Amino acid sequence: MKKNSTSRSAFLTVRVLIGLLIILAGVSLAVLGSRASSSPSGSNFAKAQQKYQPPTKIVDLTLLPAGFDCSKIRELGIDRQENFRAGLIMIACGEAEGGSGPNVSFLSRLLQTVFAPFTYGGTDVDLITGAETSPHVTQSETFSWTNPDNPNQIVVTYNDSRTATANYSGASYSSDGGLTFTRLNPSPFATGHGTNFGDPVVLYNRPNATWHAIFLASGCGTFNAGIGDWKSTDGGVTWAVGACVHNGSNDDRESGWSDMNPSSAFYGRMYVSFNNFAIAGPPISVTFSTDNGSTWSAPQNLPLGGASSVRNVQITGDLLTGDVYVAGMNEMGGGLGNRANMIYRSTDGGATWALTYTGPPFAGPGSGLCSNNSYFASMFGTYWRHMGWGEPAALNHVVHYVYAQHGAGADAGDVYYIRSTDSGVTFSAPLKLNTDATTTAQWQPNLSVNANGSLFAMWYDGREGTGCTPGVNTPCYRMWGRKSTDNGVSWQADMAYSDVISPLPGQPDPNVSVCYAGDYDYGSATAAKHVTSWLDGRNPINGASQQDAYFDQELVGAATIISAVSRMTHGGAGTFDIDMPLTGSSGVEDRSNSATHDYSLVVTFSGNVTVTGMPQAQVITGTGCVGSGGTCDPNGTVTVSGAIVTVPLTNIADQQVINVQINGVNGASDEPAVNVNIPMGFLIGDVNGNRAVNASDVALTKSQLGQNVGAGNFREDVNANGAINAGDVSLVKSDVGHSLPP
Repeated sequence: MKKNSTSRSAFLTVRVLIGLLIILAGVSLAVLGSRASSSPSGSNFAKAQQKYQPPTKIVDLTLLPAGFDCSKIRELGIDRQENFRAGLIMIACGEAEGGSGPNVSFLSRLLQTVFAPFTYGGTDVDLITGAETSPHVTQSETFSWTNPDNPNQIVVTYNDSRTATANYSGASYSSDGGLTFTRLNPSPFATGHGTNFGDPVVLYNRPNATWHAIFLASGCGTFNAGIGDWKSTDGGVTWAVGACVHNGSNDDRESGWSDMNPSSAFYGRMYVSFNNFAIAGPPISVTFSTDNGSTWSAPQNLPLGGASSVRNVQITGDLLTGDVYVAGMNEMGGGLGNRANMIYRSTDGGATWALTYTGPPFAGPGSGLCSNNSYFASMFGTYWRHMGWGEPAALNHVVHYVYAQHGAGADAGDVYYIRSTDSGVTFSAPLKLNTDATTTAQWQPNLSVNANGSLFAMWYDGREGTGCTPGVNTPCYRMWGRKSTDNGVSWQADMAYSDVISPLPGQPDPNVSVCYAGDYDYGSATAAKHVTSWLDGRNPINGASQQDAYFDQELVGAATIISAVSRMTHGGAGTFDIDMPLTGSSGVEDRSNSATHDYSLVVTFSGNVTVTGMPQAQVITGTGCVGSGGTCDPNGTVTVSGAIVTVPLTNIADQQVINVQINGVNGASDEPAVNVNIPMGFLIGDVNGNRAVNASDVALTKSQLGQNVGAGNFREDVNANGAINAGDVSLVKSDVGHSLPP
């Protein structure tokens, strides 16, 4: 449960005041009742759509690429693209209209802070800091990423129309783990690669400690833009222009993923997928970089698999194996017709790809069509284009995918999850993640998984709404979520994620298509948390709800162990660790530096923890105890520092495997406390760690005589005094013939 805070108490006070006002003014109930009939399913918008008349086709040459022929819109696939450049061309050619402000003279502004029980997530954080100038106030479509080596660093990129038509990019960074964000102003992505047309991606290249922001950019190609990269080495505070990811002429809807697993064969490789409308179809194309974005490979075009075109939904990778997956969608001609999910896989770092799965047709979500581009289905009649796109995730050959499809009857959308246990070849029957009994819509989900199998899905959800009109300040939707802690085998309840029920924000910018509220949100995860952002309308500008970007994070759940080591200080040479794996054969501690055989077990968890058990820790099998200097501590006292728990051990006998149990470990989220067990092997003199002391260990120790103690030879310093000498050789010789079970 979310913790009470001053802000929450203030919101609840407002809620009580709202209730009193409603009681004192009965007419307000009548107004609410009349608006309740305008449900998030968008029936009123469907009626409005029937009355829509296309705009007069007056061509605005100032918004068109030089020499562009408006008659080629459909030939070039401009009507099927979702980027801002395509939208401008449609507007300029009179095929679409830009946004405009709503009539808000009759609006109630008191119902923006209606609360449901606080469950997933923490406190919502507004990404858009600083002044805004209407009507260029459209911020939506988000991509969120965290530095795994410094979780305080979080960067979110998004579309931002504040300087449209010159630039459509924006980003905010956090240096305090997501408690606050700073919006980059002016946008550093507005220069270096020509005009920036948005479609945000942000990645972290772990080997080089470099952030990458990736957008569509006119300077990386011709006509309708290629893809450009910008780099940051200070946590997203400052940025420099990088290379072109793809020099294209008609690119659209890119996505990205970075391999951050040091054990992966493709560690440090970054991938970008996109739709290449310069090629018939279009197909999905994928490029990758092996040198921190300095150069990018020639794109590989993924097979259409019998489809006339395949939409690039999102790209991801297996956090364990390094395999890369792309989710595509056969939109089957668009509109409100059927769709089919498609999954592609690469096992060689993006060099080659195979179409592993084509799902059965399902009814696309939506309650109408975009008013001036009938290819795109939309939510709320004619307002929020959405074709069912979601996000994939993968861990240890298990592939996950969330998407939206039309619900029963008037239900415009439900969120579904499918799971593959064979690397994306076959998938389970779809599981509906939203369990509401309403006919209101759920749409535009995203999904993330971490290396411990914590899975979190988030989506837009209208079940609590009372009325949905763009720019009108009545409660419409809230972000909801659902979590699995076992890599998708089972799921917890679906519960609210964002703090308020947001109004449906308006889109007043004339330089952005009126049928636009962002096309995707990309979530990601670290060992400790899931991070994601979304489009929110709680903050009015000029009295009307506008598109704004918000952030929140969900902790992974019960604390999980990231690493366990036996730590010992070797005199002035420093401190060195021996790994203690949790599965398979135990680690082997071969050192002894005290007469009472003292050791130190250091356990790092996925997030900050407390230890509430009594005793806090104990040796449950084997000879030895928690304590120091030969004295056992009946309380089993440990030291806790954030996510790190240190257990002192004493009287530990040689030639054994013990089990140390830490009791009552409680993570920073609202999960029950758990006990954790760590096996530790002890065999003095086993300097090569093969579970037997023999002539090989003697020879290895002798070979290091007189050498400085360091990471490569500290095990040969058996007495841990900071020097490898005859004393170490003598210790090893005295234990020849000792062993541990396999």
